[in-house]
Amino acid sequence: MFLPVVVLLLLVSCAHAPDYSPRKINYDRDICAQCLMGIADQQYAVQAINSYGDVIWFDDIGCLHEYMKSPDWKKFAGGKKVQIWVGDSEHKGKWLDAEKAYYNFGKHTPMGYGYSAVAQPDDSTYTFQQMFKRIEEGKTMREEFLEKHKMMGKGMKKMKKEKMKK
Repeated sequence: MFLPVVVLLLLVSCAHAPDYSPRKINYDRDICAQCLMGIADQQYAVQAINSYGDVIWFDDIGCLHEYMKSPDWKKFAGGKKVQIWVGDSEHKGKWLDAEKAYYNFGKHTPMGYGYSAVAQPDDSTYTFQQMFKRIEEGKTMREEFLEKHKMMGKGMKKMKKEKMKK
């Protein structure tokens, strides 16, 4: 009788609720799980925390959208709760529950998806589900972003060629 009670007490004392609170960005180490870019701007950053307390980072909400379609996301989530936090684009240093936040469209975000999180809705904001659906439909600024960076790459190649001629 005594042994089962001790075992039960040990199990209860070892069990604890996962810490889903937002983490601080380590700018020297944290990178986006989707595009592998360093996290540079908290106002557009996203962090996902699983039931084990593991954290994965994204530098743009669009990167999270893409990653959630992968087998890596299923492995990370493990079929359990995942808390997703997104940087508040209006209040530097503040995190919002991504699924309760509202999203504006039209800002130049790190990977060009164009969605930024705010705490309060207005006539032009989208819910998390609406924003994800819009990304799925291609309603992003990504084409413009990729074209701009493609042109920047061509300019860099041209500069290197000119430098090599000298």
